[in-house]
Amino acid sequence: MTDHLIETREGGVATLTMNRPEARNALSGEMQAGLAEAIPRLAADRSVRAIVLTGAGGAFCAGGDVKGFAARTSAAPAADGPDIEGRIHGLRAGMEVVRWLREAPKPTLAVIPGAAAGAGLSLALACDLRIAANEAKLTTAFSKVGLSGDYGGTYFLTHLVGAAKARELFFSADVISGEEALRLGVVNRAVPREDLEEAGRAWARQLASLPTVAIGYMKRNLNAAEHATLSEVLDVEAQNMVRTQMTEDHKVASAAFVRKESPVFQGR
Repeated sequence: MTDHLIETREGGVATLTMNRPEARNALSGEMQAGLAEAIPRLAADRSVRAIVLTGAGGAFCAGGDVKGFAARTSAAPAADGPDIEGRIHGLRAGMEVVRWLREAPKPTLAVIPGAAAGAGLSLALACDLRIAANEAKLTTAFSKVGLSGDYGGTYFLTHLVGAAKARELFFSADVISGEEALRLGVVNRAVPREDLEEAGRAWARQLASLPTVAIGYMKRNLNAAEHATLSEVLDVEAQNMVRTQMTEDHKVASAAFVRKESPVFQGR
């Protein structure tokens, strides 16, 4: 782990806090490496039942380090130079973190206290769920610095708000508030800034109390539903339904239903 990414645990909730507050938590090499190591590890850890991604110092993540971009660009080879394939490969490898957030077999929650821009917004969009401060500022940002976008932002935003609105938000790079993001469906909840920390913690605890194995298979169903045919989704649902019928959580919930009690899931 690195000082640029802080990992904490509370019960079944693991929280990753991007920690460069002096730079609004802009992505550094250390932070990217930390995310690439932590997210797959937490996804595989059965004691972790929900993953929270947030930022320190009042921001979520301002995206790429634009000052670093400027320095590298001045010394970089032409776009068709000999190193272009290596740069593409390196960027693509780093972008795997959003796939892990999307496909982790447990809920992922972005808690957005402030600025979420560019790749930072993409990281938030990759999570299953998002809660933002009303005053948070969200923007695709890329067009303002002459870039096309990365970390899956075009994929996630298109699925959330539709093709036309996603194009508008990418082309214009307009800044929207947490309240506006809620209206558009970019985030699930928006609350006053002073309430965000406790609201995010409470939601994470609730997510961690769910039947984790079933949630993992549910995510597979929902991810398939974004691109598969109906017949393909029915196949996936049938396979995963039978698998979840064999879990301890299902047995516990069935017995609790008969007794008219609330089940206590253990994530097994």
